[in-house]
Amino acid sequence: MKNMLRTLSIIIISGILLASCKRDFLNTRPLGEIESSLVWSDGPLAEAFINNIYTGLGQGGFNEEQLASASDEAVFTHAGRGFNILNEGTLNPTSQGWLNGPFEWNGMFRIIRNANLALEKLATATFPDAALNKRLRGESHFLRAYYYHQLLRFYGSVPIISKTYGLNEDYSVARNTFDENVSFILKECDSAAILLNGTAMGKGRANRLAALALESRVLLYAASDLHDVPTLKANSTVLAAFAKPELLGYVTGTRAERWQKAKAAAKLVMDASSGYKLTLTAPENSTAGRNNYLSIAMGGKSKAPEADAAAESELIFARYFVPNQPEGAQQQGLYNGPNGYHCWAGNSPMQLIVDDYEYMDSSVVDAPKSIPFSWNNPVQKAAPFVNRDPRFYATILFDGATWKPRDKISGNVDPANQIQVGQYQVGASMLAGLDTRQSTIENWNGSWTGYYGRKFVDPDPNIVDNTTRQFVPWPFIRYTEAVLNYVEACIELGEDTEAKIWLNKIRFRAGMPAISETGAALRTRYRNERRIELAYEEHRYHDARRWMIAPTTLGRKLVYMSVSAMLKPGATAPSPYRKDDSRYNYTYTPVEDNSLENRKWDDKMYYRPISRDEVNKNPKLVQNPGY
Repeated sequence: MKNMLRTLSIIIISGILLASCKRDFLNTRPLGEIESSLVWSDGPLAEAFINNIYTGLGQGGFNEEQLASASDEAVFTHAGRGFNILNEGTLNPTSQGWLNGPFEWNGMFRIIRNANLALEKLATATFPDAALNKRLRGESHFLRAYYYHQLLRFYGSVPIISKTYGLNEDYSVARNTFDENVSFILKECDSAAILLNGTAMGKGRANRLAALALESRVLLYAASDLHDVPTLKANSTVLAAFAKPELLGYVTGTRAERWQKAKAAAKLVMDASSGYKLTLTAPENSTAGRNNYLSIAMGGKSKAPEADAAAESELIFARYFVPNQPEGAQQQGLYNGPNGYHCWAGNSPMQLIVDDYEYMDSSVVDAPKSIPFSWNNPVQKAAPFVNRDPRFYATILFDGATWKPRDKISGNVDPANQIQVGQYQVGASMLAGLDTRQSTIENWNGSWTGYYGRKFVDPDPNIVDNTTRQFVPWPFIRYTEAVLNYVEACIELGEDTEAKIWLNKIRFRAGMPAISETGAALRTRYRNERRIELAYEEHRYHDARRWMIAPTTLGRKLVYMSVSAMLKPGATAPSPYRKDDSRYNYTYTPVEDNSLENRKWDDKMYYRPISRDEVNKNPKLVQNPGY
């Protein structure tokens, strides 16, 4: 913690100016530097300091390398970024693999120090605007809570530092218990909720509902398997051998009590707002369900005709992007789009998540139902991208999916504007699709998996993803997460009827039929529903861990999609190629491929290691189990 940096510079005036010099410019303060004492005597300057604390949020999840690629949602296309170290279990305190600012230990504590400083200074600030002071304290409490919750869910318990340190102080601080970490975060959220209550907040800023929603998430995690010491010990020999289990979870109390608290916290959020289209009593049609989900992903910010601006009501706490700001806007389309559109295919969806989108069985017209997709079903295998959960079509680009006008960036090579990730017979030879790693367009940027990410990419056909930044907000917390938290708590408390009422509301909005399972089967169905609804929103990494299902989910080998199309007898290939079931017989084959990453699970990966540098600086730190 010695390396924690100050945000604003303090001017030191030497007083060695020549007494005979009368020129005004010698008494001018350097531009861009402000005396520390002036910050807290001026409301706008104090607000600017708190604005800086928000920078710890980064771009939300819209970085080039994304947390989805550290889970069973995606694989990062380009080698050498450290994902293999993380996903193959070779990470350790000196080689931690891929890291990102919003959860990196040292970076989080640096920004927490700024929140500590703000709260100390605001307590004695002299600017006269009491309402502004109250709001800034509320924001500081929320941000401090958010950053501590980030540390807690990646590392387990951490030292609770709620004051600033000066020079020559002892910076060695032991990790507080998990219980103490949770209690501290909840107290911070309560303070934020009280201070921000009744205050109109701008978009992207902390607010009362965000504080309540963060409490809901923290309490849900706290009640989960990974943080109940008897349960974690029963499920992992590595964690069971750890000498300090109180750093990982609760050693006292009952899980029923914790689930009740999680349920109550989620219901408080649900009662304070309404989300987007969660009052339906029957499923939307498939097209409406797809568009509802697309609208939520756009945060109400797309000009595409199928997007509904009212979906912005779903957002509780989000990172907004506006023109003329230092970070500009997000580039999700460039980072993850097809190489045939001159994009980079960075975080490519894997077959593992594609298979988890349910299949809509329309064989019973009067009572359609959804069933798990299976490659053992010949009908589903023959056409795996037909009759799937409508959210699939708003989330993933697959072979034959219609996408944006390709001629705006790649020339008139594909008038049909369809994703091409297969091998297609043309005469006596096979033609590689434009979006493959054998493409004539930037083949090095082609997806390995046979899929591309679509969620969070603005579908407005006038936006060229390669060249144009987008203004879709990142959802740190949205209303449906709180609903899912409530559903999970109800299931764990045996309240299946209440759980299904709310789970079906989410499904109806997405164009999915009601579910009827109970008990363990309902828990399984819920977990898949959460995986699909919150896909690519940085939940799966944590959910698979807190449920302790990582060995059979995150630890699975990578599976890609191989598509081939052979001309039917007497048929000729269209020129240029386009998907055509009347001319081609298409074959879809899942293929295990470990050439990019040979994934495996090791129980030490339930938590990230604390770096050796941090342990060397603070000898009181206890390293996480398995490292």
